[in-house]
Amino acid sequence: MPPRSIWSGAISFGLVNVPVKLYTAVRSKDVRFHQLHEKDGSRIKQKRFCELEDKEVPYEEIVKGYELGGGQYVMIDPDELDALDPEATHTIDIEDFVELEDIDPLFYDNSYYMVPDERGGKAYRLLLEAMRDANRVGIATVVMRTKQYLVAVRPVGDALVMSTMNFADEVVPQEDLEGLPTGRAQVSERELKMAQQLIESLATDFDPDKYRDTYRERVLDLIEQKAAGKEIVAPAAPERKAPVVDLMAALEASLTAAKEGRRPKAADVDGDADSDEDADEGKDDSKSRAKKSSAKKTAKKAGSGRKAS
Repeated sequence: MPPRSIWSGAISFGLVNVPVKLYTAVRSKDVRFHQLHEKDGSRIKQKRFCELEDKEVPYEEIVKGYELGGGQYVMIDPDELDALDPEATHTIDIEDFVELEDIDPLFYDNSYYMVPDERGGKAYRLLLEAMRDANRVGIATVVMRTKQYLVAVRPVGDALVMSTMNFADEVVPQEDLEGLPTGRAQVSERELKMAQQLIESLATDFDPDKYRDTYRERVLDLIEQKAAGKEIVAPAAPERKAPVVDLMAALEASLTAAKEGRRPKAADVDGDADSDEDADEGKDDSKSRAKKSSAKKTAKKAGSGRKAS
């Protein structure tokens, strides 16, 4: 089934308008579940319930409220919000052209393909090729479903892609985070060199087809088996070892595994820990043997004492 457009309008830059339609560029494939009553399998429905009056409330009696704190709310009438809706101009107004490298991926949100209609093919291609040659991204504003968005318009292959963006005050500044390490005083040159070698050994071109959502595949397989009537017995969770704290040993083991073309395992750096455990077990065995030997000697002495008497 071909995708359907979710919005139509025009890209506007200067006095040039390019009629386009928007198509969702990403399809979510999350496995979604409904809530069911375990006893009879019927769907569970949510009800709007008033705690104060202890009864269900019809939709027409519900208004929006903004919490001020302490259980206090400011009620807002829908008509008051409607009066503030931005004007739906149906244009994507490019205000600036910036370099792609200047935009941190933190600012990107959802993406949409932009497809021209029969009237705008030439202008569309002109904008796409000009932006690609200049290595520039258009920063624009657009109104969709009564909400104003900041967006980036960029060439991707033979299409223009519009990505909605977070505003600056929506991105959490790093200064608000606690515990970030600063400086390089704690990192030795040897550790840094080993980490760089590890990164270089794993460096490759990005191939999105290489990566799969293995969890989703396992969930769908589980659903298929249960739908076929197969009884599923959940396996016991594997025991996970404590993380390795020896940074240098972990780097060396990871680099060795990368050179051998395999994924590193915790067992690759467990040699010292196992040796320590073996040593401890040896000590325990030695103590046990010493206790047994001492017990035998005591028993012999006791036996000789009884014979003498």
